[in-house]
Amino acid sequence: MNERDLLLNELAQGLRPMSEGIEWFNGLGQEQQSEVLLFLRHHCVQARAVAEDAPESIRRAGLRPTHTPAVLISQGRIDEQLGKIAGLAPLDERRKVFRLLIAVLTIADARRRERFCSGGCGHWWHRLSPSPDSPAPSP
Repeated sequence: MNERDLLLNELAQGLRPMSEGIEWFNGLGQEQQSEVLLFLRHHCVQARAVAEDAPESIRRAGLRPTHTPAVLISQGRIDEQLGKIAGLAPLDERRKVFRLLIAVLTIADARRRERFCSGGCGHWWHRLSPSPDSPAPSP
């Protein structure tokens, strides 16, 4: 586990505010942002994201249905679409993609936790608690 992994999982679990995640993401260089988006894409697939997660993910990310990442995630196989989404290059699109992929991970990992990990698991990210310096998550 490194700081990036911890931060992204805390964002996905609502243990840190998204505004903090966006500020961190904006501070990264273009190559680092691309690495983060590919990392998130991988974890969304590992968490077993499904096409039915798209509408709620779009809503949680605060995207309009006409935004490019929202259009892409709503079409075709989700694993393929997540790859296309993670590869979007313009900065304003990458910011939307970051929010969308965090939302997808939030939904897919919560489902995985409920279905497969409710009796306990070895996933370190399922044992996180709020950071002492972070405000309490909003309801």
